[in-house]
Amino acid sequence: MTAALAATALQAQFPAAHVAEAKSRYFTVRDNLQKAAEAMPEEAYGYKPTPDIRSFGELMAHIADAQAGICGGAAGQMKPVNAGKMTAKADIVGALKASSEACTAAFEGTTEANANDAAAMGQRMKSTRIGLLEYNTGHDMEEYGYAAVYLRLKAVVPPTSAPKK
Repeated sequence: MTAALAATALQAQFPAAHVAEAKSRYFTVRDNLQKAAEAMPEEAYGYKPTPDIRSFGELMAHIADAQAGICGGAAGQMKPVNAGKMTAKADIVGALKASSEACTAAFEGTTEANANDAAAMGQRMKSTRIGLLEYNTGHDMEEYGYAAVYLRLKAVVPPTSAPKK
């Protein structure tokens, strides 16, 4: 099979509907993470349910840094947010928003034509553009699950459990 035929076969595996669904899933978890970060009170950003795990602020900073790396790799534009050194809620919420904007741009720039383009997050993770973006969404969903527990332990209702307005 020639390279052109192989590329055409790969593109057929990722129709526009798949790309649209991937974007939709990301946008949902992006919004839930932002709401979770904003809902937790400032004084609880240092909260650790047990001493051996991240504080809520460290968890949100990890998400921001991971998103910047993963989505930056997918888009070919690495723009670290360096949230890991932040401790103030406003700074971490801002870093999460910046990394979410980078992911939103990466998703908005992903089409049926480029979804299978080679992409990488540094030397560790080589994938397709859509593969990295879907990996990010999965990671975000996992981290949101942790964040929801932190919120509950601090008597804050997670965004996905809050009454719909």
